[in-house]
Amino acid sequence: MDNRGYATRIVRANQEADIKSPGVKLGRFCIKKEYSVREVAEYFGVSRMTIYKWFTGEWIPRKEHETKINEMLSKVAFVQ
Repeated sequence: MDNRGYATRIVRANQEADIKSPGVKLGRFCIKKEYSVREVAEYFGVSRMTIYKWFTGEWIPRKEHETKINEMLSKVAFVQ
């Protein structure tokens, strides 16, 4: 599976992470839709490392980012 430059390790970690985390939900969506980490980081105004940590569930997004994630995901048809 080609995931627009996503390392297999990131894809696997995202798949194994707890879907209750908004960052993990965002990761599944972005990997599926092939959004680059750079694009996502710019959209949220954070570093690429932060996005990777959100995607893998290592870090939990701050409340303001969680709200923005939920708003974004609510606008699209997202299926786990």
